[in-house]
Amino acid sequence: MRIHCLLYFLFLILSFISCTPRETKKTIHIGFSQAMSSDNWRKEMEKSMQVQASLYPRVELEIKSANNNVKSQIEQIKDFVEAQVDVLIVSPIKSKPVTTAIENALKAGIPTIVIDRKIESNNYTAYIGANNVDIGEDAAKYILSGIREESTVVQITGDIASSPAKERQLGFESVLKHSKKVKLLATIHGDWEKPSIKAPLNKLLDSVNPDYIFAHNDRMAIGGWEVLQQHNIQNQVKIIGVDGLYGPNGGIQYVKDEILLATILYPTGGAEAIDLAVKIVNGEFVNKNNTLNTVVIDSVNVDLMQNQFNKLVEQQNDIEGQQEVIDEQVRAYQSQNSMIKLMIGLLILLLALALWSIYSAIKISRGKRKLEIINEKIKTQRNQIKKFAQQLKVSNESKINFFTALSHEFKTPLTLITSSIETISEQNKALAGESSFEINLILNNSRRLIRLINELLDFRKLETDSITLKPRKIDVKEILEHVLNDFKLEAVKNSVQLKVKYSKDPCFLWIDVHALDKVFFNVLSNAMKFTPPHGKIEVETIEEVDKVKISIKDTGIGIPQEDIENIFNPFVQASNNERPSSGLGLYIAKQFIELHKGTINIHTQKGTEFVITIPKGYEHLQHVEIYTDHINSIVRDQEPLKRSEYEVLALEPTVVQDYFPNLLIIEDNMDLCRLLVKQLKNDFNMYISNGDGAFKKVLDLIPDVIICDLNLPETSGFELAKKLKEDLRTSHIPVIILTAMADEDSYIEALTAGADFYMTKPFQMDALKQVLKTVLYNKERLRYYYTNKLDSVTSTDFDKEEQDFIKKMNKYLLNNLNNPEFSVEELARGLHISRVQLYRKVKAILGVSVSDYINGLRLEKAQELLQDTSLQISEIAYEVGFSSPGYFSTAFKNKYGMTPKHYRG
Repeated sequence: MRIHCLLYFLFLILSFISCTPRETKKTIHIGFSQAMSSDNWRKEMEKSMQVQASLYPRVELEIKSANNNVKSQIEQIKDFVEAQVDVLIVSPIKSKPVTTAIENALKAGIPTIVIDRKIESNNYTAYIGANNVDIGEDAAKYILSGIREESTVVQITGDIASSPAKERQLGFESVLKHSKKVKLLATIHGDWEKPSIKAPLNKLLDSVNPDYIFAHNDRMAIGGWEVLQQHNIQNQVKIIGVDGLYGPNGGIQYVKDEILLATILYPTGGAEAIDLAVKIVNGEFVNKNNTLNTVVIDSVNVDLMQNQFNKLVEQQNDIEGQQEVIDEQVRAYQSQNSMIKLMIGLLILLLALALWSIYSAIKISRGKRKLEIINEKIKTQRNQIKKFAQQLKVSNESKINFFTALSHEFKTPLTLITSSIETISEQNKALAGESSFEINLILNNSRRLIRLINELLDFRKLETDSITLKPRKIDVKEILEHVLNDFKLEAVKNSVQLKVKYSKDPCFLWIDVHALDKVFFNVLSNAMKFTPPHGKIEVETIEEVDKVKISIKDTGIGIPQEDIENIFNPFVQASNNERPSSGLGLYIAKQFIELHKGTINIHTQKGTEFVITIPKGYEHLQHVEIYTDHINSIVRDQEPLKRSEYEVLALEPTVVQDYFPNLLIIEDNMDLCRLLVKQLKNDFNMYISNGDGAFKKVLDLIPDVIICDLNLPETSGFELAKKLKEDLRTSHIPVIILTAMADEDSYIEALTAGADFYMTKPFQMDALKQVLKTVLYNKERLRYYYTNKLDSVTSTDFDKEEQDFIKKMNKYLLNNLNNPEFSVEELARGLHISRVQLYRKVKAILGVSVSDYINGLRLEKAQELLQDTSLQISEIAYEVGFSSPGYFSTAFKNKYGMTPKHYRG
């Protein structure tokens, strides 16, 4: 404890040292989608942004270049939106394609600044850039100011899909249009780069000789000058460009070198965009349109502009240098601050350790006394626990003894019942099939109860070590044959192949016949239970020098690897076993085998293999009385459970009555299925499913009502009920849960899943019949209500899936009511179910065909129009979807007993 406190204290000191005065405000994340980065003007824009962003410690600038690819720029904008940047800056490649992406960013709540080029809407936070119309006008006015006689000019535009090209052309041509001094010979459309204009300009110069060339940027202006050089007229044609960049390859230098007559300054706006973004994040007011000033740079002011740019560059370099100095000073301050805090922390630690030493001495003294008191309490509690454990042991023994005595008491009346039923069965072999079935049902279930009681009594004997083996010498094949005979009928019934392979010679073992009989019966019963139809069970005996191996292998579902370690423990079932059982069979089998000093092992991959190994001879059976008399026959304590030899129930009824409702029973207990069929066949068309593919069976049949168990082979009744109620095709079918699970949690879960009624076993047949009548009556009431009020399903507060379906169908029908070509197939497609499913569902809910339902809805609508409008009868007929007024009048008269004309009066 002392070490922990010391470490905690050191952690606090280190945390204190690591704390430095930092900006606590949130970082401003600015994303910039650049049209391209291939030219100097764009590079200058990015540089100015980076320099300006460095002046704001909180600003984090992220620049992505689209490389003149519109799709790439749209994806970049989406990426910035997903990253939830604080401000988005976009320089559009083309106006129209990028408009939607910028609008979506604004809808996502991200402030958006458009720079340089505009988009084709006003859905942005702010625009910053020069007035390109003014630039075009300034170029035209500059040309007009320098001529005295009529001159000619050629215009070279940028990408005409971008807003700067459109606006510069508009401004340039609007001025020339009002002047007779300058004639516009031609307009060449480029893409802002030199190669795009060289070929068309070269071709044009073969036929004309202009006085001026106005290019929308300096790069195309230089491209034009290079073409003029080829024609050797570079000194005759004056060129005006746009951009006015500073530097060796900028427009200002070209003007100074007299390559260009003039260039119009086109500010990048990068620094201004960063200032605008910070203002937006800080909640300050910003103008929606922010225009940057321009100026014409020619030989008159080129030196002045170059000097100003030189000073600006020097200032930027000074700023960057000062920023580096500030950063270095901050780092030095932080280092010194950490050192001071470390010193203070160590002093505090020394003081704390001194105080801790004094405190520890006092605490140890007190703790020693407390420890003595606790030891006394522990001794007292230990004695109390021993006493309580002894009481629990006595109580548990009393409960087990009571349980054992009660099990013994059950055996006597069950034996009497079984014997009496066997006597009645023998005396009444000539009874009708149905009476014979009921007698066999009682007899088989009585035997099942006796077997369960014997299993519980064996478990009790094993727990108390009170079982005594009575080993005799016997061929193990005799026991296996005796047990296999009990499963042959069930194997045939379930289409399971039962294959046996014995060793050639007899395999004599000293074993307790009744114990091994129960072992083989339990293992084979387990294999039969989990082997699917058309599966296989193989039994093989392998004789070795000192032991005999019996292998029982099946092709069933297998046992998960994580369950194998505990599968032989009492009351344990495999996690993939959904069938109810006591969980004692394999435990008892293993205990009996171990009493014979043998082993039982499991191998599971595709199916399960039990390998039972029993030693030969009787030397290993010490302290056990050996019976040397030969046993002639195997007699069990009680006959095993045998399935009654009635025919296998078909999944389809033998006789179907059209006026009977269809009842589907989903239950894996065939005895119960047979009983329900016998009791309900006079009122229902009976169908049966054992749970395998139950949902598909429901879809194929669409029954009027379903009785379903909760414990099913492939799924649970909860899941099946939920699936039925959530599916549009089956949501109208009432589901009655019939189960042995009587706990409140299962009841609530079943109702939550959508079950209409919950009954527990054992149940009264009269009560079940009444439940069936009730759910069918309620369904009929619902059907009557909606077939008489077809157009009144308007509320959105529905509790039943049937009402939801009718509401959805009515809405779809009303939207297509005036379409005479509207068909049942189209309605089925609109509701996303098949035509057959639609017919069955509407018939089941409303008791009418889909066509009659549609016509009824049309006539209801026509009745309203006849009362509330002045439309002519023919117009009403077409309005509600009838193909002709005559057919409408006939249908109306058949339903209301009068023609539409008489109805209107």
